[in-house]
Amino acid sequence: MKTGKKLHYSLLLAVSLLAAPAAGFAADTPETVEMRITRLEKELAELKALMKQKPDTTPAAAQVATAHAVAVPAAKSDSREPLSVSLGAGVKAQLYGFARLDAVWESGQIYPGNIALWAQPQGMGRNDGEWNLTAGATRLGFNLSGPDTEKIRLSGNIEIDFTGGGTENNQNPRMRHAYLKAFWPASDFSIVAGQTWDLVGSLLPFTDDPAIMWDAGNIGGRHPQLRLTKGFKTGEKSRLEVAVAASRTIGEKDIVSPTYTSDTGRDAGMPTIQGRIALSGPVIVDSKPATIAVSGHYGQEQWDTDANNTHKTLDTWSCNLELSLPLSQKLLFAGEYFTGSNLDDFYGGIGQGVNYGDPKKPFEIQSHGGWAALKYFASPATTVSLGAGIDDPDNTDLVGYVPASTAKTRTLNRTIFANVITQVTPNFILGFQLGEWITDYMNLPDSHAVRAQSSMTYKF
Repeated sequence: MKTGKKLHYSLLLAVSLLAAPAAGFAADTPETVEMRITRLEKELAELKALMKQKPDTTPAAAQVATAHAVAVPAAKSDSREPLSVSLGAGVKAQLYGFARLDAVWESGQIYPGNIALWAQPQGMGRNDGEWNLTAGATRLGFNLSGPDTEKIRLSGNIEIDFTGGGTENNQNPRMRHAYLKAFWPASDFSIVAGQTWDLVGSLLPFTDDPAIMWDAGNIGGRHPQLRLTKGFKTGEKSRLEVAVAASRTIGEKDIVSPTYTSDTGRDAGMPTIQGRIALSGPVIVDSKPATIAVSGHYGQEQWDTDANNTHKTLDTWSCNLELSLPLSQKLLFAGEYFTGSNLDDFYGGIGQGVNYGDPKKPFEIQSHGGWAALKYFASPATTVSLGAGIDDPDNTDLVGYVPASTAKTRTLNRTIFANVITQVTPNFILGFQLGEWITDYMNLPDSHAVRAQSSMTYKF
């Protein structure tokens, strides 16, 4: 064949290939072997692209991810996997959270309203019904991970909600967690640095209220801290864990001295030391380990009695006992007991830590209490829980106590609750809780309120 004819036929073939539809060839168009190979290779490439769920970890792909923070869509399933974001250099972030609405009716006012801490004293229009509606418990967070080495696994967490003050329809974000964790698997040792849960009172009751029975038997919140944890294998299925932390002491504003208003915890010049020892292993149900733990803390607050640095150092401390015990495959019991003094920063003493009725002689308010609860797993999607809690400050420590102008001295606080939480779908959750709150006041009648709370949550 002459060179001109070869060029002519080559151009005709190229034009016919470019003119073919993207989805394939028309039914009446003959398909050559070369065309078929080209089409099959294209289809194979498309299938590989559809099946690929994780970002490319090659150096080039990592550089692109660093510049643009490439988001990888979650795989389609009944339960959505959290959205993963590659941040480059081996670091990944996993987005999670939920949008939540709480609707609450109370027969009498419960402080502060959107969450429950104690029943308000009678009078001043507080013993009539009240209705609360809020989306403040909505939460957003990132789980961070990597880059790992042969010896160390790095992770972290940043989480906020919207209960940081502001108006009801314009609430401020609040930092819940912000910490890093370095874990050495070979030695079962970890370091946590940042803000997260306290070591004391580490269990959470099965309540559907975001306040989790604080000031009613459940102590322990979240503080900035540096924590060291070491695990020990004590048997085939049992483990001992020892943890110690230095945490930020957050005291009251020092109002004893009228000219000095520093934070009494910061002014003490030392952190609060927390510790916890926990033993886990099967007891009744072989496949579900039980945990028993003791925990505690010690810190100081410095209260100035005049403007010349004359001060009194007050202690804050607690001793706590924790138990989580599966009773069967579907029934779980949990509870805590605490005793200590100056516990308002840890949600004990019904929010009363120091008696400063005599400005020259402030002293700690002692308190004890606890909570117990049962959770029944009625089905994979539905749980039924009931429980109760109590916080009982020492009444002799409350004599002469001067609370805020609109508050009264609280001598005893207890609550009982029952709730049902069900997953309509893995991402759509409904909850209903009925509770009773009884709070005693010094030289006032007891205050009583019934609280009905419903929640609607979209989890992602």
